[in-house]
Amino acid sequence: MRAEFSVEDMTCGHCEKAVTRALAEALPGVAVQVDLAAHRVSVAGDAEVAGRAEAAIREAGYTPVKL
Repeated sequence: MRAEFSVEDMTCGHCEKAVTRALAEALPGVAVQVDLAAHRVSVAGDAEVAGRAEAAIREAGYTPVKL
């Protein structure tokens, strides 16, 4: 299972790194894909992992929308 989020306010390389770092800290060992051009973040895992990912993105200062 994968959870996908649209993160429209992720607009530059710094944003991409901040989101990637936040997810790595919150979800160690979980496969994460960040696509800056598409403003998308994808994480492997169940509903609990998706919730933790969404919280980590928000704590990093961005606005994730679950797809």
